[in-house]
Amino acid sequence: METTVQTYLNGLTGHPHCNKLLHVQCFSVYRQLQHPGVFVGGRSKTHHTRRIRALTREVMTVSSRVNSVNVNGGSKLQNGKLESPNGTSAMPKELRTFPLFPGRESLCAAITIIAATLRAIESQKKAEKELQANIQMQIGALRRGMLLENGFVYRQTFVIRSYEVGLDRAASIETIANFFQETALNHAGIHDIVGDGMGTTHAMMRQRLIWVVTKMHVQVSGYPVWGDVVEIDTWVRSSGKNGMRRDFLVRDNSTGQILTRATSNWAMMNQDSRKLSKMPGDVRAEISPHFLDRSVLKDEPCQRISRINDSAPYIKTGLVPKLQDMDMNQHVNHVKYIGWVLESIPQSLLLAYELTSMTLEYRKECGPSDVVTSLTQPDSPFPPYIEVAANLSSNTVGASPPRLSDPCIASSGSLQYIHLLKMQHGGTEILRGKTEWRLKEHYLRK
Repeated sequence: METTVQTYLNGLTGHPHCNKLLHVQCFSVYRQLQHPGVFVGGRSKTHHTRRIRALTREVMTVSSRVNSVNVNGGSKLQNGKLESPNGTSAMPKELRTFPLFPGRESLCAAITIIAATLRAIESQKKAEKELQANIQMQIGALRRGMLLENGFVYRQTFVIRSYEVGLDRAASIETIANFFQETALNHAGIHDIVGDGMGTTHAMMRQRLIWVVTKMHVQVSGYPVWGDVVEIDTWVRSSGKNGMRRDFLVRDNSTGQILTRATSNWAMMNQDSRKLSKMPGDVRAEISPHFLDRSVLKDEPCQRISRINDSAPYIKTGLVPKLQDMDMNQHVNHVKYIGWVLESIPQSLLLAYELTSMTLEYRKECGPSDVVTSLTQPDSPFPPYIEVAANLSSNTVGASPPRLSDPCIASSGSLQYIHLLKMQHGGTEILRGKTEWRLKEHYLRK
């Protein structure tokens, strides 16, 4: 037993609940137990008895900081005293009758209690740390996903919430785009190279660089509805000398059906000058080991989107960023631009049709004081649907809203539009876009 106590006391130095002096004192008294009847400095046994009692009280006081510490197989430390499960004292007889037994047995019992108490404190703290680690792991599992394919692919699942769907219970394209952003940031954050919450690496932080999206293309074959669970895979690859490409693949979690494919191009911007920057070598060295040479799209769009002018039939002016539209990079988040594009699309189109393809070219960032104009026009001569619904232009004063039960539908074919976001003052281009739409299944059955 004495060997065990000595070994334990030897390992107590630096324990957060007991200062170093107390460790030394405990060990000093224990060393004296090795030689019965011999005490340092010629002091009496009574002196050393008082000393060990004082040490014991000090340890008990320190130990009382930990509530309900289990000691000696079921006994608990309550208010600095040892109590057994039935409420009686769990302190050994030798220690309870300390004044009558100042000899070696009492001192050894006191040291044993000190060691057991500190051991219990140490076990309690270890259990608390393990509990906190488990809680953090569970939170991480809810917030984050998992790495697949040797760590190159990241997968995260999402449940479609009621506030993420529209009239037909289907998730909006903005919801899906937000899922893309969340998945991308969590993928970046799972690696040690990331220095903050927006995917910025340590080398980028040193050089005041941030990521900005320059292009996005999305192909949608089906939309999840309220209550569905989707899983999103994402991975990154190189895009020229100064860019990075991130791909996304969305599946229905229950059936495995592919719902959406998307790819996005990213470049670096200087936080101070707000100008695009070349990719430094140390940044590329950080991120290139995570590149996966794989494309989510078989045929990627390469045709540039033409610019439209103020003669576009659908125009929405006076779009002003709100505070919640800003992100941590101090500009309007790129997902908000999708909502601005939809602002100038006729409401009857949004009601009866669903988006199947979207290409966005980001050209300039927006700040909180900017005012934006959104323009939309067909990418071909006016189809029959547009002729019927022309009175629903965003600029038409007094136009009736679309009828939810019987929207104007004159064509069941796909529709294509081109879009432009620009500064209302000065006309600087912010974004060019192109979308393709198909009639919703509900109206095809009519």
